[in-house]
Amino acid sequence: MRWNKQGLLFCPDGLSEWNQKKYAHVVCADTNYPDRIRLYYSARDSKGRCQASFIDLDSNNLSNILYVHPETILTLGAPGTFDDCGIMPTWFLQNGEEKWLYYIGWTVRNTIPYHNALGLASSTDGIHYTKKFQGPIISTTATEPFFNGSACFLYDQGKYKVWYLNCTHWLPDGNLMEPCYHIKYAESTDGINWDRKGQVAIDYRDEVEGGISRPTVLIENGIYKMWFSARACTDYRTNRSRSYRIYFAESMDGIHWKRQDDLAGIDVSDNEQDWDYEMIEYPLVIRHQEKTILFYNGNHFGQSGVGYAILEEK
Repeated sequence: MRWNKQGLLFCPDGLSEWNQKKYAHVVCADTNYPDRIRLYYSARDSKGRCQASFIDLDSNNLSNILYVHPETILTLGAPGTFDDCGIMPTWFLQNGEEKWLYYIGWTVRNTIPYHNALGLASSTDGIHYTKKFQGPIISTTATEPFFNGSACFLYDQGKYKVWYLNCTHWLPDGNLMEPCYHIKYAESTDGINWDRKGQVAIDYRDEVEGGISRPTVLIENGIYKMWFSARACTDYRTNRSRSYRIYFAESMDGIHWKRQDDLAGIDVSDNEQDWDYEMIEYPLVIRHQEKTILFYNGNHFGQSGVGYAILEEK
């Protein structure tokens, strides 16, 4: 596997209050339009809170941005709800005539910096979204007491399937706390209520790896293929943190996975001036016009924007 980078695609101008700190991270795509791909993303407002919007890309030339939506598409939740401090799109799913946008809700805590859970919004036009519920559809349980984050939702073999980030614990990092999370799997009959059995899909590679996130799954010839990003917690032997990279895994059933990290086919740029020199993370992989496209974020968790690459066909 080898990806040919096409460069930086988009970063907000930062001229509005809701995108003042820029960012364009954790993108997801609606590919149901004949002439465009709608790419949902989150920027950060003047207070550092994630806010959701979208851009439209020319289907025949993804580097050509046809439209930049000037406003947010969802409002922050009421005080005390799971999304009162941020909204981050994580997956788009066409569900009949409805467009479903699964998103990460952010709120703050006292003993840890933040808490995440997954919510759901819907639309008929792909612009005006309404939250299905005031509360989350995937949150803490008795056996999963920490937070849940970025996820991939598919309808496959007559059921809804999700691969989702699940936080397993927090570690002290100086005066702060750092979360550790891996990827779990669950199923549903309606895409809303999930049968969660604690099934781990992608686990920590070693005792240093601490953050496995943003799964994106394609099913090709009966094989489940997943791209995801991972980082290490601070290595206390060297007192350094290893930044995000993109990795790869395969499965025959979507439940039991074999990591093949060396086959990811993409890494950070060599040029220190590039937007993705320090890290690459949060992959979204789609099939488009007989090509496989990878959208991903670069430096500082997407503050430098979103770019894309095209898989080199054999």
